[in-house]
This record gives sequence, structure tokens and C-alpha cells, in this order.
Amino acid sequence: MKIRHFKIPAFVGLTVILFFSIASHAAENYGISIFGDLKYPANFTHFDYANPTAPKGGETTQAVIGTFDSLNPDVLKGVAAAGLGLTSDTLLADSTDEPFSKYGLIAKSINVANDRKSVVFALRPEAKWHDGTPITADDVVFSFNTLKEKGHPFYKAYYRDIVSAEKIADDKVKFTFAGGKNRELPLIIGQMPVISKVYYSTHDFEKSTSKPPLSSGPYEIEKVEPGKRIIYKRVENYWGKNLPVNKGRYNFDRIIYDYYRDETVAIEALKAHAYDFRQENISKNWAIAYNIPAVKEGLLKKEEIPHEIPTGMQAFVMNLRRTKFSDPQVREALNYAFDFEWENKNLFYSAYTRTGSYFSNSEFAARNLPSKKELELLNQIKDKIPKEVFTEEYKNPTTDGSGNNRTNLVKAKELLEKAGWVIKGGQLVNDKTGEAMEIEFLIDSPAFERVIAPYIKNLEKLGITAKIRNVDSAQYQKRVEDFDFDIVISTYGESNSPGNEQIDYWHSSKADVKGSKNMAGIKNPAVDFLVEKIIHAETKPDMIAATRALDRVLLWNYYTVPNWYNRSFRVLYWDKFGKPKTRPKFDLGFDTWWIDSAKEKALEKALKK
Repeated sequence: MKIRHFKIPAFVGLTVILFFSIASHAAENYGISIFGDLKYPANFTHFDYANPTAPKGGETTQAVIGTFDSLNPDVLKGVAAAGLGLTSDTLLADSTDEPFSKYGLIAKSINVANDRKSVVFALRPEAKWHDGTPITADDVVFSFNTLKEKGHPFYKAYYRDIVSAEKIADDKVKFTFAGGKNRELPLIIGQMPVISKVYYSTHDFEKSTSKPPLSSGPYEIEKVEPGKRIIYKRVENYWGKNLPVNKGRYNFDRIIYDYYRDETVAIEALKAHAYDFRQENISKNWAIAYNIPAVKEGLLKKEEIPHEIPTGMQAFVMNLRRTKFSDPQVREALNYAFDFEWENKNLFYSAYTRTGSYFSNSEFAARNLPSKKELELLNQIKDKIPKEVFTEEYKNPTTDGSGNNRTNLVKAKELLEKAGWVIKGGQLVNDKTGEAMEIEFLIDSPAFERVIAPYIKNLEKLGITAKIRNVDSAQYQKRVEDFDFDIVISTYGESNSPGNEQIDYWHSSKADVKGSKNMAGIKNPAVDFLVEKIIHAETKPDMIAATRALDRVLLWNYYTVPNWYNRSFRVLYWDKFGKPKTRPKFDLGFDTWWIDSAKEKALEKALKK
């Protein structure tokens, strides 16, 4: 299971690039690749995973759990609607069958200075806003300055080493970087959503809004029912529809998001054909909720689609701003109390693997003991990190899955006693302060109640008073942004090239910034040191060493209780779609699907029987 806890700009989680080369053709640099040549030549016509002759038309509807009250995804205020990224173009576009490549979208060319201290983007003259006016260098400069100064706190961290943006011609923008060592910066700025300077001269960017802002992407907002539904309409005269990066994509005339308050209701709505596409992230639902005639007859397709995306970390995140979690022995004890093997067997139908790394399923995950290159880094912070980093490979505690977790609970009790927590009157209390150990799990979906309940039973055996607090999505987002929680379940998504996003996840500078992803409140100079080493790595081996070293330090500090992962998309869809034969390695690729009119008619006929 994966859940989204607070809104993050739409591009986050896409591949972030670190070591690049420039591919040139006819004096124009049309793309950037991490190693060697780009997969696609300058004259490529479409991505391999897109069908350039895919028919346009029809509509698709998806379900969203929760609510929304804003159409501005780039600020902290409000709960942004799903799908807003469909309306916004960026300077560069990702290729999702390459781990580290981007190609021009608004930008027709990219030129990085030899000293890597700046990059110049030349804009396409045909790039237009939906009102027909051109996207200009002034818009790009305005976007950078506004997002960094007034946008979601994520932007300030992500753009930290981008010093300035300046217009050097009507169609050219230069970005200047600090130091010249952070190789991913040209690609980070290429991901930036471009917003209209003219539009925001008469509208307040910092406010959440229910009025669709001027945009430039393949879709525009057609209708909004606040908190209930949002409908996007394909822009027929979209300026970029014939670009190679867009050919065969964005095929639906309308994309609709219907909001539901409850997962169970949403599942029943799918069965009733109230919407047509769903990604299922709950293993119990996948195992037993869809045993219906429509699935058996092939009308409702149930499919697991494998991917090669790094799975990162989903975990119970402890708020270190609460003094009860300040001792790592307490945090380690909470890991011993979690019986994953029992839960996987009894709740998840053995569908998951326990996560043992913040960079799971990637070459950046720590393994065995530290390598020589890792030790070169770790020895510089030796007095600031647990000694186990050097002597042991991190492994989560395990059980036999029987539900008898006695051995691990005994170990947890020992750790708590060493940290000064003892049982008095059947309750765990701090021996010095008399504070009782009470823990609240904050969630915004009842789906997690069955996961947390067995964990709470084990905590109660240790004398810990624990409870679940289930709140609506708006209240949840506000409490998480304000760090008003004991424990939440969160995800730390990773790409094929970790970089600047690690600042927002772990760096001390973000621990007290409301809305940051450093939800644990980590303030650790050793972590800060390794984050900087990742960002400024000169070679891939350097980056791998720094990332694995960071992984070890995070794991051995027990900031979280790791959860689980799988390596496929679990999707259900009514049989009305066409799909390209080739799938992208690092994405589901739903934006390349289309409505197959023959299938749609056959489905409608079958459902009338």
C-alpha cells in the first residue's frame, strides 16, 4: 500500500538526473542524458512506448479518496485536486523508458556551460498559453522566482543551488548555479512548471483557488464540483500536440476524477461501472474484493503490470519533535514490536516484501558491510553515527509469522528499559519524568486501521497506550504540514538517481519548515553531510557510495519502522481501452492508452445483457 500525505508538485517522483551528457544535432542540444548518448536521435518521431496513430476521443473516469478545495498545486494552502499536472507544461519532458533522460518540451534546446555553472534554454516560438499568447522568457523567469519565494516549501529546497534566472533574449533564459558541482540542476530546472506572469499580475499566486488558472498543457479544466469532481478536457489546438515527446499520448477527450470518502464505496462504484480505471494498492482488496462475474468474464480486467521503478521506503514515521521518540533505543524497540511476517501472511495474502532500505530495489541500497568508498565518507563522521554502521549489515527483526512475537517483545522491553522507560502499574512510564508512553497513529483512511490494530496489541504488551486517530483528508494534511502527530504512515519515493529531493526528506534545514517532507524532524549533522555528498557527487560510483552510506545511517538511527513493497502496478479497468505493445520501464504509461471504440461498444452490449 502507498498513500499520499500532502500535496507535492506534480513532477516529484519522476526520474531525477545526475550525471549528464548533451546530445547535439544541427547546433541544437535537444536533450540531456545521464550516460553517453540519448536513446532517441534528434529526428525521433515518438517514444517507443507510445502509439503515434492512437485514436483520440472518448473519456475515462477514475476514483480519488478524500476531497479537494484548490486548483493550485504549487502552494502549501488548500488540498489540490487530482490531475492538475495535465494542464501544466515544463521546459523538458521525461522519457520513461530511460532511467536518466529528458527531451525538449517548451524548450527547443538546452546548452549547459562547460564549467556547469549555468544553463541556457531556448524556447519554442510555437509554445502558447491556452489563450493563444506566447510562453515567454519573462514567464520562465517569473515562474522560478515565484515558486522559490512563494511556492510550496519543497521548491525552496529543490531549487536551493539555483542562484538566479535571467532573460537574455525574448526566447532565451539563463539559470545560474552555485558552485558548478551539482550536475542535476539543469534537469531539475527543466522539470519546473511554467506559470503565466501576466495571469498572476492580477491573481494572488499564494492563495488556494477554485478558479482555473491560465495554463498551457494538453488538458484544461472544463468543470469543477468542489470536493466532488473535476473534469479535464483535451485541448484540441494544444500547441505541443505534434511534438515527438507528445505523439501518441493524451488521447482521451476527457479525463474525470470522481471523489469518494471511503475505499469500500469506491470499490463498489467500480464494480457498478461508475468509473473505468483503478490502481489497487491494498492487497486484501486485490485478493478478495473483485471475485465478481465481470472479472471472470473478462469485462473488468484485473492485471498486474511489472515495472522497474525503485520502490523507496514506506514506513511508520516517528515524530522526533516528541521527546518520547528522542532516544534511538525507543525507536528500535518500536520496530521489534511490529510483526510484519504475521501481517503479511494474515492481512496481505503474502503479497509483500519487507522494506530493508530507503532505496529499495535499486543499486543505491546499502548491502553487506560498507565498501572502501563508503568508508572514506563514513570515517569522516565516525563520531556522529552508530557504531553498527561499520560492523553489521542492517536487517529488520523477523518472526515466524505465527503471531507469537515474544522473543522480539522481550528485546523491545530491554531496549526501553535501557532508555529509561519502565513498567509501573501496568503502564510504561519514563523513570525520571513519570511521563506515560502514549502513542497516536494519525491516518486519513480506514484501510490502515486493520494494519495498525495488531501492531497496537503488541505495543500494549509493552505497557504502551496506543490509539488510532482517523481524520478527513483536509485535517490530516494540515496536521502533517504542522508536524502535529506522533506517528504517520508515509512514503519516501526514490528515482533512479537520488539528488536534491534528499534535502527535503532528511536535511536539518527542513526539519522545522512546515510542509516539508522531513516529517520525522531529523536534525543530524552526519545525515546532512551525506546528503550534500550525494548532491555534489562527481561520478556515479561516488553517488552510489554516498547514497549507500546515507541509507546505513538512516537505518541504524531507527527513524522509521519500515513497511513493505511490491514491484508491479495492480490495475483494474473495464475492457474499453487500447494499449501500446511496448510498456515504459519506469511508469504505468496510462497517458498512452486510448479508447478502443470496438471494445467500448462490445462492453456496452455485454453490460446490457
